Amino acid sequence: MSSEPDVSDDAAARIETVRVEDEMEQSYIDYAMSVIAGRALPDVRDGLKPVHRRILYAMHEEGISSGSSHRKSSSIVGETMGNFHPHGDKAIYDTLVRMAQEFSMRHPLVDGQGNFGSVDGDPAAAMRYTEVRMAPIAEELLSDLEKDTVDFQSNYDDRLQEPTVLPAAFPNLLVNGSSGIAVGMSTNVPPHNLGEVIDATLHLIDNPECTIPDLMEHVEGPDFPTGATIVGRNAIRKAYQTGRARLSVRADYHVETTETGTDRIILDELPYQQNKSKLVERIAEMANEGDLEGIRDLRDESDRDGIRVVIELKRGANTDVVENQLLESVLEQTFGVINLALVDGEPKVLSLKELLGEYLRHRKEVVRRRSQFELDEAENRAHILEGRLLALDNVEEVVDTIRNSEDRDAAKEALKEAFGFTQEQADHIVRMQLGSLTSLEAAEIEDEYEEVQATIERLETILADESELLSVIKEELREIKAEYAEERRTTIVEDTGTVTDEDLIPNEEVVVSLSEQDYIKRVPVETYSAQHRGGKGIIGADLKEGDRIATVFTARTHDHLLCFTDQGQVYRLKVYQIPEMSRTARGTSAVNLLDLDDEEEITAVVATDDFEEDEYLTMATRNGYVKRTGAEEFENILSTGIIAISLADGDELVDVEVTNGASDVVLGTEKGMAIRFDETDVRSMGRNARGVWGIELEEGDRVAGVSAIREADDRTLLTVTRRGFGKRTPLSEYRRQSRNGKGLVDIKTDERNGWVAAIEAVAETDHVIAMSDDGQIIRMPVAEISTVGRNTKGVRVMAIDADDQLAGISVFPEPDAES
Repeated sequence: MSSEPDVSDDAAARIETVRVEDEMEQSYIDYAMSVIAGRALPDVRDGLKPVHRRILYAMHEEGISSGSSHRKSSSIVGETMGNFHPHGDKAIYDTLVRMAQEFSMRHPLVDGQGNFGSVDGDPAAAMRYTEVRMAPIAEELLSDLEKDTVDFQSNYDDRLQEPTVLPAAFPNLLVNGSSGIAVGMSTNVPPHNLGEVIDATLHLIDNPECTIPDLMEHVEGPDFPTGATIVGRNAIRKAYQTGRARLSVRADYHVETTETGTDRIILDELPYQQNKSKLVERIAEMANEGDLEGIRDLRDESDRDGIRVVIELKRGANTDVVENQLLESVLEQTFGVINLALVDGEPKVLSLKELLGEYLRHRKEVVRRRSQFELDEAENRAHILEGRLLALDNVEEVVDTIRNSEDRDAAKEALKEAFGFTQEQADHIVRMQLGSLTSLEAAEIEDEYEEVQATIERLETILADESELLSVIKEELREIKAEYAEERRTTIVEDTGTVTDEDLIPNEEVVVSLSEQDYIKRVPVETYSAQHRGGKGIIGADLKEGDRIATVFTARTHDHLLCFTDQGQVYRLKVYQIPEMSRTARGTSAVNLLDLDDEEEITAVVATDDFEEDEYLTMATRNGYVKRTGAEEFENILSTGIIAISLADGDELVDVEVTNGASDVVLGTEKGMAIRFDETDVRSMGRNARGVWGIELEEGDRVAGVSAIREADDRTLLTVTRRGFGKRTPLSEYRRQSRNGKGLVDIKTDERNGWVAAIEAVAETDHVIAMSDDGQIIRMPVAEISTVGRNTKGVRVMAIDADDQLAGISVFPEPDAES
C-alpha cells in the first residue's frame, strides 16, 4: 500500500509552501494592526476606541438615553458583547465604569448609579449591582446618527450594522482624552477644557492659517478632572507642537495653623490618575523611614465632597522644607503626553492644530452628509406637497376620477394620466382622507410647502457654499459650549526651576544646643543680645529634671555639618533639619535626626562647607592622642554614621579642627596645660586609625580641646574654665615644640577657675556664645575678654551658680564683620 496521504487534486492545488519566518512575520503584523485599529487606539474623529463606541451605540439602540431610567450595567454589557464587541465582559464593564467616573473623564459619557470605584483605586461593584444610562453630553456624540452622517459596517457575525465612527458634535478626543497601549506604540492624550477646545476650534475655522501659539491663546493647557497644577508652560507648548511631551503635575494644597501653633499641610487636589491611598501610604512609609522629616501625624479625611489629606507637622518643623520634600518625593508626578490617534485607519502622532483640523474635516463631512440627507427628505416632502396642492386645486375632478376607478391601482394610473402626478404623488393622494380636503387643511399645506421650500433653499446653500457649512458647525459648537462648558479646574504655573530646601530657608547664624538626654534645637543667634562679660545670661533651654547641656555650637542654617561623638563616630547633619524653636524650648529628640547610640554625645562639629582642597580633619582624644585624616574620606556619610577614629578603652574623642597641611596645632588640657606643634608631626592616617600621642598628660589630666593656627595668625587663644572664667593670650606666647611633650602652662586652674572647658583661636571681631550645664546662655564680643599672658587666672566671662558649670562655648564672626 502507498503511504502517501489521499489528497484530491483541488486540495493539493490550494496548498501553498511558505517559509515559517515569513508566515510568522505576516501573522504578527496582521495581529498588530488588528490591535492598533480595532482595540487600543482612539479614532481622531470621535476620540473613541471601538469598545467605547459600541457601548454607546448599544445604549442608543436600546433607547437608554439621558432622559430614560437607569438600566443594569450587566444588561448593557450583555447587549454590547452579544451584538457588537466579541470580547470578554470584564473588559467591556471596565470601560463602562471608566466612562462613568468623574475623576477619570473630564465630561463622563455615562451617568451611573452605585459604586463605580474611587480615587483610592477601589474597584467598582459587580455589574449586577450598578446601573447606568447615557449622560446628556454623550448624546451629542450620537446626534444625527440616523441621518446618514457616518458609514456603517457589519457587526462581527453580519447580523447587524454598527457605525464606524460617531458624528461627534464636539472634539471629544481632546476634551476627554484617551490612553491605551497597542503593539509597539501607545497613546496618552490628556483631557482638556471643553470651552477652551471649542474656542480654539472656532478660531481655526475663522483663521485656517493660524499657528499653534495662536491656538494656545484659547487652549491654556490640559484640564484634568482632578484639578491640580501643571508646572511649566514649555512642556505644554512642546506637546501641542510635536504631539509628545512630559508634563509635571503637582498636587494642590494649603497650610493651616492649629490652635496649638503647629502647622498642617492639607492636600486638596491630586495629580490626574494618582492613587490617593497609595499616596498616603507612601508618605507614611517615608516619614517612618526618616526620608520625610518633620511629620507628626497623617490622616485621610476625604469624603464625597472632595479630597482632604491632612499632614500634621511637628512643633518647630520648617513648613517650607517639608512642603519641598513632599513635592520632590510624592506630590509631583509626570504625565507623558502622546497625541497618537488613528487618522484614516493609520496611527499618527498629531499636533494641536492637526488634532483640531482632523476633527473639523470629520465634522464638515458629517454636516455635509446630514444636509444632503435632510435635503433629500425635504425635496421628497416638497414633491408630495406639490401633488397635494395640485389635487386641492382640482379636487372635484380628482374625487370623480378616484370614484370612477375600479380599484386603487386603476385610480393611481388614472390620476397620473389625467393630471400628470408622479407615482409617489398618486400613491399619497389615493391614501388621503376626505377630511384633508377642507380649506383650513389646504392653507396648512401651503404654509408647510413654503417652509419646506425655505429649508431646501437653506440646505442647498449649505451644500454649495463651504462658508455656510462652517457657519453651521460654528453655531452648533457654540450651543455645545453654552450647554456643557465648565470652569477650568487645573491651574498652570511657571516652572521656576528646582527649589532646594536651602532656597526656602534664610541662611542665618544659629545657636544649636544638645542635651545629655539628646534634646536638640536651633535658635537664631539674634535671639541673644550681646552683653558685657561677667553676666549670668538668660535661660537658653528648659531642661528636664536631671538633664544637662552636653554641646553648644554656632553654625549657619545652610551648613552641612559633620558631628563627631565622644565614641569616635561621625554623622552628617543639615542645620536646617534641626527644628527652630524658642529660646526657652526644650528641643526635640535628636533620634529623629541622628542615629546616636545610648550614652553617645556630640563633642565636636565641623562645617563641611569650609572644606578646601588638600585639607585635613585633626582630632584629639581625652587621653592625649591626636590624628590627622584627609577631609575627602568624610564625603560619604551614612545615616547611621561612620567611624572617624578608633579609640582605646576608656578614651573618647573630645575635639576636631580643620587644618590645611601647613598649620600648627594647639592642644589644651583640663588642668590648664597647652602644647603647640606642627601638624605635619602627625602623618595623615585612615579613618580607622587611633592616631599618635600629642601631649604627655599629668596624672588625672585630660585634653579639653584642640585649635588650629597659622604662622602669621593675628588671633589670640581663648581659654575658658568650668567656673566661667577665661582669658585671651597672644599665640606668640605658645612656642612651637615637638608633639608628645608636656607643653606650657596656659591658665591657672585653681578652686576659683575650675578646670578648662574649652580653648579656641579667636579674632578681635568675633563673638562668643557660652552655655552652662543648666541651660543658661550668654553672648558677648570677644573684645570684652581681657588679653593677658599665660599662667594667669583670667577674668569672669560668665557668672555660674555654685551647682552649675560651663558646658561649652562657640565662636562666630560678628554679623557686621562677615565678608
